[in-house]
Amino acid sequence: MKTRKYLSLFPGFLTAILMASPALAKKDLPEVNGDGMQLVKNTKMATIYADPGADLSIYTKILLKDTSVSFKKNWQREQNRSSGAFRVKDSDAERIKEDTSTLFREVFSKELEDGGYVLVDAPGEDVLMIQPAIINLDVVAPDVKNAYRSKSFSESAGEMTLVLELYDSQTNDLIVTAKDRKRDWDKGYFEWRNSVTNRHFAKRMMSSWAKTFTESLDEARLTVNAVDL
Repeated sequence: MKTRKYLSLFPGFLTAILMASPALAKKDLPEVNGDGMQLVKNTKMATIYADPGADLSIYTKILLKDTSVSFKKNWQREQNRSSGAFRVKDSDAERIKEDTSTLFREVFSKELEDGGYVLVDAPGEDVLMIQPAIINLDVVAPDVKNAYRSKSFSESAGEMTLVLELYDSQTNDLIVTAKDRKRDWDKGYFEWRNSVTNRHFAKRMMSSWAKTFTESLDEARLTVNAVDL
C-alpha cells in the first residue's frame, strides 16, 4: 500500500533550501519556539524552525503573498550622514522598497512557474501559502534622484536577509519559518553603482533563493510520494 510519509526528511529539505548562503549565528536558540515549532539543527546555513508533522507532498499550487521590505536600522540616516549633497529622500527609500518587493515577486514567480507550480490568488486544499519578507536591506550606494550628474562607487552592492514563512493556506497553520542572509562581499576594489547594477545584484541573490527553494520543494514532494509501505 502506498502512503505518505510525514516529514522526517524535513531537516534535509530545509538545509537544501538555504544551502547557498552564509550561516546565521545560532546563539542560545530555544529547541521549541513560541509557535511550538522545533529548531532544525545541523543546517549550518540559517535559523530554521519547522513543524515536524507537516506534509509538503499535498501541495501542488502556490499562493505567493506580497513581500514586505524594511531597511537595515538607521540606513537612511547613515546614508545621509555620509553622502553630502546626495541625500536619500523618503521618496527614494519608498521607491527602493517597492522595487525590491516587485523584483522578488518576479523572480520567485518565474522560478516556481518554470518548475511546474501553479500560482494562485486564493487559498485551497492543495495550496501552500508563502509569506516572504526582506529585512535589513542595506543598499550601499543607492541610485537617488537629484539635480546633479554624479556616479556612486563602492566595494559591495550591499546585503539583505530573507524571512520566509510557509503556511497551509486553508488552515493558516504555520509550517516553516526560515531566515537567511546574503551579502555581496567586498571585492577590495570599487565598482560603479547605479539602479541597474543594484538590481542585478539583488536579482542574483533572490534567484539563488528561488532556485534552491523550488528544487527542494520538488525533492521533498517526490521523496514523500515515492515511499511504499
